[in-house]
Order: sequence, then C-alpha cells, then structure tokens
Amino acid sequence: MRRFLGVTLVSAMALVLSPVQALGQSGREGSAVARFGDRLQTALNSGSSSAFDTLASLELQPVLAQRLERFRQDFPEVTWQVAPAAPTPDGRPTLSLQVRGAAESQGLIYFLEASEQIAIRLDNGQLVGQELLAQQSLLRSGERLLAVDVAIPDVVLTGSRYDVDLIVEKPLGQALVAGGLIDLTDEQLSAQKRPNLPLSPQAGGGLFKSVQAPQQPGSQTWAVMLVHPDGVVTATKRVRVVSSY
Repeated sequence: MRRFLGVTLVSAMALVLSPVQALGQSGREGSAVARFGDRLQTALNSGSSSAFDTLASLELQPVLAQRLERFRQDFPEVTWQVAPAAPTPDGRPTLSLQVRGAAESQGLIYFLEASEQIAIRLDNGQLVGQELLAQQSLLRSGERLLAVDVAIPDVVLTGSRYDVDLIVEKPLGQALVAGGLIDLTDEQLSAQKRPNLPLSPQAGGGLFKSVQAPQQPGSQTWAVMLVHPDGVVTATKRVRVVSSY
C-alpha cells in the first residue's frame, strides 16, 4: 500500500495562516475562548458546513467548510473534542483539538487518533486568524492494532539533525515489514493531497530515520508509514523549527 492515506487535523481544520496578534488571556477573554471552543466542537461534530456561518469570518467560512467536507469524505464518523489550552509565551489564547474515529478504505478498517493545538484570534466571537502550534496523528488498521510510539520531537533547532522514529512497542522479530517517510509540503497539506510514499524493507522494531532541519525557522511535517503482517500504521507529526530555545 503505497498511497499515503493518513488524514490529519491539518487537512481538516488548518486555515490560511494569518498574522496572529498577541492577546493576553484575561478572565473575560478566557471565557470567550472557552465559549468559542464549545461552539467549534458543536460545529465539527454536526458535520454541517453551515455550522461555520456564525463561527468564522466571511473569508474563512468557505475554507473551513470545504476542508471539513473533504475530511468527512474519508472519515464520516468521528468525534471531536475542543478545549482551551495554556496561552502561548507571548500571551495568545490557544485551543486543543482531538479527534477519534474509524473509516473503511480498500477493504481495511482504519482507526484515527489525532490532536492539534492552535493559537487563535477572535473578533466579536468569530475566528479571524490562527497559527498552528502542534499537530500529530496516528492511523492504524488491522484486527489487532499494533502498539507503536511516535518518537518525533516537537521543536528542533535550525540546521540540526534529529530522529524521526516509529517504534513498535513489541518488536515483530523476523516478520516482513516495509516502511517509508516523506516530508509533506505546505501545498500538499493545504490542498489535502495524498502523495505516494515509497516503501522499503525495515527491521521488525519499526522505522528509524535521521533527518535534517532547514536553515530557516519554520516547520516540517512528516508522514511515516509502516506496513506489517496485520495491517498498516501511518503517523504524521508537525515539528517546529526555531533559531533558539
């Protein structure tokens, strides 16, 4: 199975990134963020694109509706949870999003677990901007879901080398497994494209790769796939690239 099937929260919810103003999360603002989080959770779980009509600005409504619709084509039955999270160091309010569900594709049942944290900017209770801070997803198939550990750092320094590992908690020994890794571009994420992910033989303990961070601050999003005797595991992780900690 060479086609990358994993669908992440980035695909479903990532907006066109806008400059996000630094906002202090005062008591009043914290309440506003909590109320918005409740409304966002209701909208996502409703599955109706019209649910965003009062949730986001006119510019963002079609983006949200289109990406949610594409996401639900692959995962029609999922459960979303949205909750306020700790503000950023510069005081911006944030939300934590989690989604769980299952879907069938090519005769296999896939189980999705994903999480995302975003910094948001609200205007009169409407979403007008966001910044993606963290994202990770895990997609598994098979009658017995393979227990794995996604060992990828959240933050790395510019120009550094770091490890991207998908570790099987109970090694498969002599079983034949194949794995692959790809760096997803912002274009692929925003367009929800599914690039081919080339696979090669791997040890039964998982997939272990050393990669290079770019020289400029930004981010990298990795997709990792492991095909094992009982099914498939796909993981994605967004890594922030910074010039200093």
